[in-house]
Amino acid sequence: MTAETLPSGVAIHPIPAFTDNYIWCIYNESSAIVVDPGDAEPVLAFIKAKGLTLSAVLITHHHRDHTGGIAKLVSAVPDLSVIGPRGNHIRGITKSVSQGDTVSLPVFKMALQVMEVPGHTLDHIAFFGHGALFCGDTLFSAGCGRLFEGSPEQMHHSLNKLKRLPDTTKVFCTHEYTQANVQFALAVEPDNKALCDYAQWVAEKRAQGQPTLPSNLKEQKNINPFLRAHELSVKTAAEAYCENNLADDVAVFAAVRRWKDEF
Repeated sequence: MTAETLPSGVAIHPIPAFTDNYIWCIYNESSAIVVDPGDAEPVLAFIKAKGLTLSAVLITHHHRDHTGGIAKLVSAVPDLSVIGPRGNHIRGITKSVSQGDTVSLPVFKMALQVMEVPGHTLDHIAFFGHGALFCGDTLFSAGCGRLFEGSPEQMHHSLNKLKRLPDTTKVFCTHEYTQANVQFALAVEPDNKALCDYAQWVAEKRAQGQPTLPSNLKEQKNINPFLRAHELSVKTAAEAYCENNLADDVAVFAAVRRWKDEF
């Protein structure tokens, strides 16, 4: 797996965990920060192999596969900064952040903006800066997170918030769900040429055991049905699925999300 490089010069590497999680590691020659460490062991192995010092942990939401490694990392690294959603419901968080806050990462001379993106969970946040978006389980490549706690209206609003970021933004989500998401997206838009081309690329990457991530927002706007509720092709497919006329983009989004849950 090759690391991505941001304009600031730092690298971002996916550390595989469980069956399909990625723990994103932002690092330079000496320091590292990880996003959503559901498991501490692969993180500790990676930073040891690279000779890095873990400086901070970023958390997007409370699910165990994103937070389960916090305690062990904190015990391994004294005074470790753990930054995540407000609410005091995630054990180990040392700094709570919310919409509009800035997270300074002085070891990289970077700053990330915090965005509240409820839908998958009510506490979900994302971190954006330097051309990178760490969006947890809100936006996936060719998909979006299930609505475990939030409403279709909330998730649609959150995704629209992300859509307004620059097209060149690299999307670092936390699951390798792309191939299954693409299969569903093709059911919604079988004639979407960009999607068909992307499906072929994804199949080749997975056949080689390579990640399909990060994606970028421009690509997602062309192929992701959950970002395309405003498109006639998606609306028509959603109406055929639910055998009903859909009044607005939120209703289309809700129908497509229901369809995916049953797919």
